[in-house]
Amino acid sequence: MRYMIRGIGIDVVSVARLTGLLERFEERAAQRLFSPEEQQECDGRASKNECLAARFAAKEAFVKALGTGLAGGMRWRDMVVDSDSQGRPELQLAGAAEKRFREIGGERIHVSLSHDAGVAVAVVVIEG
Repeated sequence: MRYMIRGIGIDVVSVARLTGLLERFEERAAQRLFSPEEQQECDGRASKNECLAARFAAKEAFVKALGTGLAGGMRWRDMVVDSDSQGRPELQLAGAAEKRFREIGGERIHVSLSHDAGVAVAVVVIEG
């Protein structure tokens, strides 16, 4: 089967900025932005906030790839970044995020995450 690219998004997040947000608004911000599974996965990492920043960058990159931003009732927790059995990042969708993904003909999502020198970056490609 041949796929066409339906959208591409990229985002860069300052780890310090995300850390400040999480410290300022404590649990409320973490609960709004990240699923319990994302928080648990990052809790076990040497650099928890780098891990969270990369996941937030992936969510931002995804909404850019959709071409809509966070609109139409989408919530940050409608997008969950986890890993497959080989450790590759995956984006799981629910609610309005999944609906918009299907509306643009999305069938597959590719995600790449990285972090270094106080920044996290993510690239998302939507195929359909």
